[in-house]
Amino acid sequence: MPRPVWSGAVSFGLVTIPIKVLPATEDHSITFRQIHTVDSGRIRYRKVCEIDGQVLEQDEIGRAYEQSKDQLVPVSDQELDELPLPTAKAIGVEAFVPSELLDPIRFGRPYFLQADGAVASKPYVLLREALQRSDKIAVAKFSWHNRERLGALRVVGDAIVLQVLHWDDEIRSAEGLAPTGVEISDSEVGEAMALMEAIGPADISQYRDQYRDAVEAVIEAKAAGHAPPETEAPAEPAGRVVDLMAALRDSVQAAKKARGEEAEAEVHAMPTKKTAGKKKAAKKAPAKKTDRKRSAS
Repeated sequence: MPRPVWSGAVSFGLVTIPIKVLPATEDHSITFRQIHTVDSGRIRYRKVCEIDGQVLEQDEIGRAYEQSKDQLVPVSDQELDELPLPTAKAIGVEAFVPSELLDPIRFGRPYFLQADGAVASKPYVLLREALQRSDKIAVAKFSWHNRERLGALRVVGDAIVLQVLHWDDEIRSAEGLAPTGVEISDSEVGEAMALMEAIGPADISQYRDQYRDAVEAVIEAKAAGHAPPETEAPAEPAGRVVDLMAALRDSVQAAKKARGEEAEAEVHAMPTKKTAGKKKAAKKAPAKKTDRKRSAS
């Protein structure tokens, strides 16, 4: 089990739950050292004062805010520690909201909360059960490393998880990013949904980081004095889609075949005319709306 990164309490109303906070995820990315390509010597970084050229020790280094290019405002650790932070020792629950109201774009790194001692067991389980049965998430404020943060308490398995939330001003606007003026027919949407159905659900645990596996294979081979293994180049992306409906139908058949299902000549009761003809017919004869709905099911 990883070491706790913080300890304090969760408080809501007059209830206090002593807890320890533990990282809920691990980073398995492969990291590299920088070297001199001529002799493989390692590259070191030193912290040097730009005024006198002195190499500094950590205890000689402070911090400052860059007010402007020519003005730095020094701020000491003591000044930061003395700031009034009501959430410095506790994760204070501010509200309980339905889970669907929190957009996933807000979520940051997750942490497990561990009940700290026997006295914390009952209120911990009480909060967990209340969150589960109500299908709500507790929105809380907390402070770590001289910074106040927003968080969400939710249940994962048998544990309560603290998920860091981004503040409103940390989320950039998506305005102007999506294409406009694009017409999509019910038939096209229906076929896209059929493709989703054909691809189907999956157990996410089956996926592996293939790039990491390939890098490890290269490192292992070179460490043993062998040539790196040959890898197959990824397939080139398909060209520009001209007939979207045909591409969707072909994708449905391919997905069904990949899952071991028999490919059908007609997945849905779709007209056999060209896409443009289907769109035109749909405008002239609204009575065919029922057929479109059936094709989307």
